[in-house]
Amino acid sequence: MPIAITQSDFRHNLKDYLDDVNDNEIVLVTRSNQRTAAVISQEKLNALLAAVNAKEDSLDYAIARDKLIDMKVLPDDPIVKPTDEYWESFKK
Repeated sequence: MPIAITQSDFRHNLKDYLDDVNDNEIVLVTRSNQRTAAVISQEKLNALLAAVNAKEDSLDYAIARDKLIDMKVLPDDPIVKPTDEYWESFKK
């Protein structure tokens, strides 16, 4: 869950919030003009950009998606029970 703070609080506790970002948190900074900025780690940004820029059925997309699941940005895939109907779906 993202951490929501004010711009003033962010300035006063910059080191602590950047440590939170490096620990895989997202920090939402509400500015005085009521617009919000998000602070995320470079690693998370790279994984998000890789997923957005990759074709959905590509290996690059699968790798980026796995990284996002590991970072708890995306939920893990549900386990599929391998029924006969499941295996038949691959023969079509």
